Amino acid sequence: MTLIEYLDHFQSVVAAAPVPDPGSGEAPPGVIGDKVLTILKWIANLAIAACVGGVLYTAGKMALAHRRGDDTNVSQLGWVFAACLLIGSASAVVSALI
Repeated sequence: MTLIEYLDHFQSVVAAAPVPDPGSGEAPPGVIGDKVLTILKWIANLAIAACVGGVLYTAGKMALAHRRGDDTNVSQLGWVFAACLLIGSASAVVSALI
């Protein structure tokens, strides 16, 4: 199996995975479900913005290091990508653990 075939297969498996709805349960007394869902959406959007900022910051550091002739720290970019994957799959990870 080539890398492209593997990535296509992985993409189809991820696309077919069910995404849990955090607002489908019964809210505890005194908590309004829509407000909790709104907070979760805000946190998700802020986390995505942090991922984009992390990629841009790391890319900028790599560009400056390359211009100066220094070694580039590609491992930092790997950690940023790992964080992006974890944030993007947070709902699936939590539902698998529950």
